[in-house]
Amino acid sequence: MGKIAWETESKKAFNAKMFAEENGLKGDPRLQAISQAIRVVPHFPKQGIMFQDITTLLLDHKAFKDTVDIFVDRYRDMHISVVAGIEARGFMFGPSIALGIGAKFVPLRKPRKLPGEVISEKYALEYGTDCLELHVGAVQPGERAIVIDDLVATGGTLSAGIKLLERAGAEVVECACVIGVPEVKGQCRLIGKPLYVLVEPRQADKCF
Repeated sequence: MGKIAWETESKKAFNAKMFAEENGLKGDPRLQAISQAIRVVPHFPKQGIMFQDITTLLLDHKAFKDTVDIFVDRYRDMHISVVAGIEARGFMFGPSIALGIGAKFVPLRKPRKLPGEVISEKYALEYGTDCLELHVGAVQPGERAIVIDDLVATGGTLSAGIKLLERAGAEVVECACVIGVPEVKGQCRLIGKPLYVLVEPRQADKCF
């Protein structure tokens, strides 16, 4: 996809959650295989949470490769030079995607994990706040970036990543996650950036 065509698509998808099945991959068997490879752990880490465990996806070589390949196919012609991964599960997908599209991988880390000079961005949690940090000089002004994580619910962490990259002068093109919660489509706080999602969360009764 050329840059002009991509910018047109981005405007249509402004602040929208886009599932892969609705964007050219309808009926693609890879999506079902990816979904089935994700284990559901009921009531973890607390009662009522259906934890989406992507470690089982990483154990499935084909499903893991398909996950990376879908993202690589989407971004390889968008002139992306930065793939930023959210700590920690964004680190599991981001480097492979970066290698596949010829970009650099930039980790967005929790406080006091990066040894050099950093810039920081706080974001709200259900109870309290947290923070992401970016090494000064890791991103250059004008670079085109995507932000990667494993799962999105409210979008607060991804939004903090967007703000960090923009403060460094990057142009954030899109955010991407393996799993996205459809119920919060209208509430996803991504400050005007499109979000690309592969699959919806699985339910416990479908857990293998």
